[in-house]
Amino acid sequence: MSPLSTDVVVIGGGASGMMCSAVAADRGLKVMLVEPNKILGRKLRITGKGRCNVTNNCDVKEILSNIPGDGRFLYSALNKFSPQNTIEFFEGLGLPLKTERGNRVFPVSDNANDVAGTLIRYIKKCGVELLQASAKRIITEDAQVTGVETDKGIISCRAAVICTGGLSYPLTGSKGAGYKMAQELGHTVTPCRPSLVPLESDDDYCAQMQGFSLKNVVLSAFEDGKLIYKELGEMLFTHFGVSGPLVLSASSHMRNMGKSEYKLSIDLKPALDEKKLDTRILRDFEKYANRDFANALGDLAGKTMIPVLIELSGIPPETKVNSITREQRHALLHLLKNFPVNIIGTRPIDEAIVTSGGVSTKEVNPRTMESKLISGLHFAGEVLDLDAYTGGFNLQIAWSTAYTAANSI
Repeated sequence: MSPLSTDVVVIGGGASGMMCSAVAADRGLKVMLVEPNKILGRKLRITGKGRCNVTNNCDVKEILSNIPGDGRFLYSALNKFSPQNTIEFFEGLGLPLKTERGNRVFPVSDNANDVAGTLIRYIKKCGVELLQASAKRIITEDAQVTGVETDKGIISCRAAVICTGGLSYPLTGSKGAGYKMAQELGHTVTPCRPSLVPLESDDDYCAQMQGFSLKNVVLSAFEDGKLIYKELGEMLFTHFGVSGPLVLSASSHMRNMGKSEYKLSIDLKPALDEKKLDTRILRDFEKYANRDFANALGDLAGKTMIPVLIELSGIPPETKVNSITREQRHALLHLLKNFPVNIIGTRPIDEAIVTSGGVSTKEVNPRTMESKLISGLHFAGEVLDLDAYTGGFNLQIAWSTAYTAANSI
């Protein structure tokens, strides 16, 4: 094979890799994008349940408030390429976008493949050369990038950008290769853990309600008794514990798993305060006065949940409704407003949407995304120790860091 040569090698054909390679090539640089998968943007195509939450239609300050770690590192990158720039970028390439609840931005088509397709067309238009290969290591001389070794030979270059993603969704190609390459060059990689991930519980009733979903409930998460998250939305009980949008968001606030104690509390009736809910329960009890307690909850809860509510309320199921005491009724009311779920851990990292941890931002220049240790080495996207809550913020990190790197080479 004849030796390959280019100005820039971008490693990884995901969201940040595609953005970075296209923007760099658009500047007139000769760019080679190295990706082992036949299909570019595999993880991008499954984000947002296949709809792709492209960004969040908010200002930079709001984005920074949704990054639990070192958000300040992103201040410069976000100002160079903000959510508004992202919206203009994709719409300028012919992809119409729409803003939904929580300022989440999606393609009008609700199809993540359209986002990936738009980037691929842009890459081709800008003249990016694609190489289907696995990058093995970055070659340096006197702390300066001189090439990239792949399983299809060595590519000589003067700059390389690591856009390999994290460890989540390994079937899409995120296997941590970028961490290894960075470490070999002296970079610190902070321990990786799952974020935006389902949670495991040792409460038997979660498995008992497997497949049962809750809508329009308020989920509160507590760390050592202190409230760390509260939101209205949807969630789901599973054989291992809980999942769904609310749970994934709550998980990204649980950053001391194994050291701290985590508990969830679900308000099953957030539209009613305790006084109104008590009136409602009394009305139901009046309606079913001569029935057993076990047959009087059909208007208050889903069929799957009723046996669990009976068990946790401590009211014997055969108790006649007209003989339920005020204290028992209040116990039921408390349960409906504070349904408990004990958390013992997260699902494995390969089930997480995002990886928390990665290449330490202390060793990367925030204005250029260039390594402070190796000249010509840049980073973008999830490989960096940056992650955010759900809502399009993680993809915005990818776009902004990629754009910054591409314009700094």
